[in-house]
Amino acid sequence: MLPLGTVAPDFRLPDTSGKPVALADFQGKPALLVIFMCNHCPYVKHIAAGLAQLARDYLPRGAAIVGINANDVANYPDDSPAKMAQEARSMGYLFPYLYDASQAVAKAYRAACTPDLFVFDRERRLVYRGQFDDSRPGNNVPVTGKDLRAALDAVLAGQPVASGQKASIGCNIKWKRGNEPDYF
Repeated sequence: MLPLGTVAPDFRLPDTSGKPVALADFQGKPALLVIFMCNHCPYVKHIAAGLAQLARDYLPRGAAIVGINANDVANYPDDSPAKMAQEARSMGYLFPYLYDASQAVAKAYRAACTPDLFVFDRERRLVYRGQFDDSRPGNNVPVTGKDLRAALDAVLAGQPVASGQKASIGCNIKWKRGNEPDYF
C-alpha cells in the first residue's frame, strides 16, 4: 500500500471528452480524493450512486474529486473511454473521470482494486487509503460512505484523519498482460 504521508503522484490523463486533467489542476483545494474505479466491477456499481452523492456533498465544500480507470479495455471493453462517458452521464458524476491507458498512474499510486480510494490533504500528502464504508454487494449494509466521509470531514476541518483505516475491497485492476505491477 502507498504509505500514509506520501505526496500524491503526479498525473495528466484524458477525461471522457479527451481533455487532459492533471494533478496541478486541483492546486489550492483543501482535500483531494482520487478514486481508482471502473464501469463493470460489481463493487463500484454497488457504491456508484453513493459516489455521485458524495461529489454533490463535498465539491461545494471545496474538496476536489477525480475518478481514474486503469483497466485493460482490450479485454474489458465495458471500461472503454466511450463507455466511461456513458457511465459518468448516467450516474451523474460531477467529477472528472479519467482514463489511464498506460496504467502508469495506477502503478504510481500502488492501486490494487476498484474501488481504491485515496484522500490527500492540502499539501497533497496521503492521509487516507481505505474503504468507502462497510457495505458490499449482497451484505445488506446500507451504502453511506461513512468511512470516506469521516476522512474528508477531518481533512476539510484541518483535523487529523483517524488512524484505524479499513482497506478497500473490490475487483482487482485488470492489468494488461505483461504490465502487472510488482507490488502484489
